[in-house]
Parts: sequence; C-alpha cells; structure tokens
Amino acid sequence: MQLSSEELLPVSREVAWQALNDPEILGACIPGCESIIASGENEYEVQVSASIGPVKAKFKGKMRLTDIRPPESYTIQFEGQGGAAGHAKGSAQVRLEVAGEGKSRLLYGANAQVGGKIAQIGSRLIDMAAQKMAADFFAAFNARFQSNGSPPEADRPSEARPAAHPDSFWQRLRAWLRGILGG
Repeated sequence: MQLSSEELLPVSREVAWQALNDPEILGACIPGCESIIASGENEYEVQVSASIGPVKAKFKGKMRLTDIRPPESYTIQFEGQGGAAGHAKGSAQVRLEVAGEGKSRLLYGANAQVGGKIAQIGSRLIDMAAQKMAADFFAAFNARFQSNGSPPEADRPSEARPAAHPDSFWQRLRAWLRGILGG
C-alpha cells in the first residue's frame, strides 16, 4: 500500500514540529491510539485499535524516527502485530515546509506491507481505511490549535510544560466526561 498527501497546518513549522514530536499530542490525535510510550531515543511502543472493513484488531508495535532534520523532516519506521488479524510493516517520510506567516505544510508519503486477514480484505478497502485514518488524524491535530496558532495550555509540547503523568490523557477524558454528564 502506498499513500501520499499534504496538509496545510494552522501553525508555524516550529510549532508543528514540536507537536509532531510530542507522544501525548500524537496519542490524542491518532485514531484508535491507546498508548505511545517512549522505549528509547526516538523509539516508541505503540498500541492502536483499528477496523479495516470487517476486521477489527488491536495492534501492538514499534515506531522509530530516523533521518531526523529538525524542524524540516524525519522518517518513521513502523511494524505491528494484530494477532489473528495480521501484521503491518512500513515507513513514512514526513516533511514540513513554511506556508506563509504562522502556517506550515506537511507533506508525507507512506509505504506499508500487510499480511494475514487484513491482506485478504483487498487493497482498495485498506487504502480507504488508511485515507480515513489520515483525515481523522489531521482533523484532530488541527483542532488542537487555537486561533492564535499555539496549542492549548494542556496540549503544549512536553518541553514547554512539566512532564505529564502517564494517566494524564485519561484524567482529562474523565474530567471532560464528568463535565458533560454533570458528575
């Protein structure tokens, strides 16, 4: 499977770079992401629940950033196992460009190989699921930024705030639900 596209971001290249390197922000934006945990320098353990057509699975895998050129580009190497549903392995090249004052353009290209039940679904359905996941990611990512072009205080990259407790995402979610439900 190959996927490439570009996205206009409502923030400067430097702010986008910081956000794209913050596991907490990424975890909140990646559809179905249950966790992203640093396991080494530029290496992460990732757990994502995904549905591709009739196949639903929880993928556990590894993600590694290579060819890092701040604040311009990096390559993501990834691999994951989804049990009986199958496996995936691939890479994505990510590049940020300045796109006017306070804006940036993210360009990406990804290659992935899948196996198991997922591969039996058919490339067209897999491509549609990947495109939907990318669209959902960018909708969530862009929504995290205020009109002034910076992330809300709770979402500032970790360099700009004290280290978050591992449960902070779940604590914010519970607080949000309590606010909605009046409890």
